Amino acid sequence: MRILITGAGTGFGRLTTIELARRGHDVVAGMHSSQDADFTENQDRITTIKLDITNAQDRAHAAQFAPDVLVNNAGVSELGPLALIPMERARHVFEVNVFGTLAITQACLPAMIERGSGRLLFVSSIAGVSAGAMSGPYAMSKHAMQAMGGSLREELAPLGIDVALANPGAFATGFNDRMFDRLGEWLDGDDEETYRPLIQSLATAVTNDQLDPADAANQMADLCEAKATKLINPIPPGLF
Repeated sequence: MRILITGAGTGFGRLTTIELARRGHDVVAGMHSSQDADFTENQDRITTIKLDITNAQDRAHAAQFAPDVLVNNAGVSELGPLALIPMERARHVFEVNVFGTLAITQACLPAMIERGSGRLLFVSSIAGVSAGAMSGPYAMSKHAMQAMGGSLREELAPLGIDVALANPGAFATGFNDRMFDRLGEWLDGDDEETYRPLIQSLATAVTNDQLDPADAANQMADLCEAKATKLINPIPPGLF
């Protein structure tokens, strides 16, 4: 199969790209920066492209590969109290995780519809089904992705196209750690002191004892290859 993966330069995207190529698939690895492409050297089955899913030209180029499977993995994170978070930061999360994801999906769907086959795999999160203190901005965007996947699954099933959601928990990709690092860019002073107990509690729950991301990559590769899928797929199984 030909599989297009967004956000393939790091984390789940990178590991899933490697795993799918190892299994013999032709992978188009969409990366925000060419600097992330070092791992593809000597990988004949991996084609790297620049892909910012919020950029119309990048999306049009990626869609020309007419993938059998689109893995919507690209995303950004933002944590913080909803009472204080700067609106431009909240909007950016939705611009990438929701609107950018929908836009690249729309770009790739015409070829799938014409063939009468294909699969969309949305990499959501446990935050897509459960939101808590400080996780609001990110969880809101992932809840929207859950709705996107559910609607598309019903709309596209009669056209031969399968849609599934992957919902990972806390894996040691560095993504979770960077979420907390970004808080210091805007939350400080008395506001930081007020919310520090909640932030520390969440950080402890999320960043301690994180799981091996290679296991998640294997499960996402399985979802790409599966004959049939469920809509919601906790990773690891039994997570919720």
